[in-house]
Amino acid sequence: MKVLMILTSHEQLGDTGNKTGFWAEEFAAPYYVFADAGVSITLASPKGGRPPIDPNSETEDAQTEATERFYKDDALQETLSNTVKLSEVSADDFDAVFYPGGHGPMWDLAEDKTSIRLLEEFWQQGKAVAAVCHAPAVLLNASLVGKPLIAGRAVTGFSNSEEEAVELTSVVPFLLEDELKGKGARYEKTDDWKPYVIQDGMLITGQNPASSEPAAKALLHILNGEP
Repeated sequence: MKVLMILTSHEQLGDTGNKTGFWAEEFAAPYYVFADAGVSITLASPKGGRPPIDPNSETEDAQTEATERFYKDDALQETLSNTVKLSEVSADDFDAVFYPGGHGPMWDLAEDKTSIRLLEEFWQQGKAVAAVCHAPAVLLNASLVGKPLIAGRAVTGFSNSEEEAVELTSVVPFLLEDELKGKGARYEKTDDWKPYVIQDGMLITGQNPASSEPAAKALLHILNGEP
């Protein structure tokens, strides 16, 4: 089994002067779910090389067992420093795609034409697509026979109330909950910061960082042909 994990290359948090990127937990937890199951993982990003990590995900209170393992994993650190460019990968070579979140994807992957094309190809080939937290933003501009891919589909993602809680409502380029609804998706959520994953056919979305591991496990079930 082969999974493509696509990470953001964007590191500027709007006009704040602060940094953003991918959220460490949302990469580390899914990565080890896949790796420990023997899945072959390829890491890619729009620019290639080492993608930026959101510094807020590296604070002490944001650490988990998966992130602690990640920081000590020299082999993974080396792999992460050498992500391949999105333009160099093909959906034909993988069984599924997984997008970790963090605020970065809202600026680059939501609009990245190569990412959108790849995502549409995965979908057209009947392969699973998964995204967590802010990463469901990558779905917004994907289309299927002339309409949004997520139209009429059950999805979740970082909620308006969670964005308000981190005081970035006026910083992000859009509110993910609102945009998902605007594309005709059936948006659902649970209480802030609680794990919540929705599977609608071959589409898996998770609401927040706590949802990253269960989202990866849901994708693994699909890859294993389990109900």
